[in-house]
Amino acid sequence: MAQVLIVDDSATVRNEVSSFLAANDLSVEVAVDGKDGLDKLQKDSQIKLVISDVNMPNMDGLTMAEKVRSDLGNHGVNIIMLTTESDPRMKSRGKAAGVKGWIVKPFKGDNVVGSIKKLVS
Repeated sequence: MAQVLIVDDSATVRNEVSSFLAANDLSVEVAVDGKDGLDKLQKDSQIKLVISDVNMPNMDGLTMAEKVRSDLGNHGVNIIMLTTESDPRMKSRGKAAGVKGWIVKPFKGDNVVGSIKKLVS
């Protein structure tokens, strides 16, 4: 069972983030888009944190976050966006969906690993 779910359509980003987190003693699952992320969240109740891109095919990260709260009724999982998006309207939409943080790519794990571990514990 995973503690962290990485949702990104870029295999490079998924591999980079998941490898870094695994090296820091976190169990990680990956998903290729928001739809895949929702499916994995439904199957694994141990996921404590979702780190998601915003812009993805099939289902974007903000829609996924909204569906986690509404369709799945999951208000316990923490969600962070890892994206190149910095539009205040998107951040506002994310906040309304319960997104806890907004990390701008590229991923600098050393800067956020402490916060990530707190959100998982």
